[in-house]
Parts: sequence; structure tokens; C-alpha cells
Amino acid sequence: MTLGRSPSSRNEAGLVPCERHPRFRTVLAEAPGNVSMSKVLITIGDAAEAMDTLYPVYRVQEDGYEAVVAGPEARVYPLVMHEIPPGWDITREQPSYHLEATVAFRDIDCDEYDGLFLTGGRAPEYIRYDPDLIRVVRHFFEHDKPVAVVCHGAEIVATANVIAGKRMATIPKCKFDVEVCGATFVDEGCVRSGNMVSGRGWFDQHLYMPEFMRMLKAYSLLREPEPVAVRA
Repeated sequence: MTLGRSPSSRNEAGLVPCERHPRFRTVLAEAPGNVSMSKVLITIGDAAEAMDTLYPVYRVQEDGYEAVVAGPEARVYPLVMHEIPPGWDITREQPSYHLEATVAFRDIDCDEYDGLFLTGGRAPEYIRYDPDLIRVVRHFFEHDKPVAVVCHGAEIVATANVIAGKRMATIPKCKFDVEVCGATFVDEGCVRSGNMVSGRGWFDQHLYMPEFMRMLKAYSLLREPEPVAVRA
């Protein structure tokens, strides 16, 4: 996963980022508890919203999860910044950082992941038509795995037809998408409905991300193998 203004193996100072340094990889591999690090899948595309996306990328890593960024193809994607300026009634879009997706949707093995984060921005407008992404989303709901959805990410779960009967938060612009697919729109910052937690936008991250982290930890505990009794 690379974050920056443009794809590069070195930063602006000409230094190799620490996560790419061979010694860093050795230390990570030797660290207790990191050999089977649980993974969280974060989906992006062109014009994914930067604030929606980057906070969960780093937040899940704080608690020991591996953040795996996926897109229609394994490549670098331009993120954007969305805001409603004073006097505007609709969102204004501006360019932001770049983020590398290290796996394509078609290559995702769902069994490798404990959680799914569907980010916002304009990306969901087109990646929701990717059949492999829909396959992935349906897997998480069929297996009751933790899913977090923010902003226009609601368009993805709506397309996957997995929200009927659920309560869901999103931005008002996506209210129709949610309701026409059988869910109840809720104008709140954190709405938990079964295995899904949702928020309206990045300004709700302090509300829905703590719940998502609790869901991940609970799921990770459930999937841990039972200790084997050893006879003396």
C-alpha cells in the first residue's frame, strides 16, 4: 500500500519508505502475534474520498489488523476531497492524495478477511457494477462478517441487494438508493444493523469506527480455534 502524490518506491527525500525496507519486513515477520495477522479489506476506485478512506486504513492497523486496499485493478488510484463550501448546496470535489490498491477485486479470496470497509466518494458510483466486488460484498453478509459503510458506499450494498430490512446511515443524497432497496434511512452518525455499521460521512468517524473495531474484535475471537487439551 502506497500513499503519496504519485506512485514511487521512494519518498520525496529519496528514502525507501520504512515498510519497504528489508529489515522492516524481517522484524514484522519475527514479531509475536503478527504471523497470522487478521486482515481488513478496504475498497477504493478512482475518486474515492480521501478522508473517508485514509482514517480506516490506519485505524485498523493501530489495533493489529492488516489493511488490504483493493480496487478494480491492482494499481494506484487518485483520491479526492469532498466538502460543501459556504453558500453551496452540493459537494465540491478537489484532488487529493493517491493510494495504491494491492489486489484487484477479481483476485480477492474472501476467506482471508475478517472485515470489509466500503468507503465513499464518487468511486462507488462505478465500482458497484463490478461483479467481483458484488461477490465479495455478498460473501461478507452471507457469513455474517463485520462490514462498515460510509457515505456513497451505501450505493455498493444497495446494488448487492443485501440491505433489505436493515437500518442504515448515509448522506441524504443516497437516501433514495437505500430506501428503494428495502432499507430504512437513518440520519445518524452510527447505525448498527446486524453485521453492518454505517455512518453518513468522514465527520462521523469518531462514532462508527469504534463500533466497527468492536465488531472486528468480536469476530476475530469467534474464529479463533478452540485450545487443544493435552493429556499429561
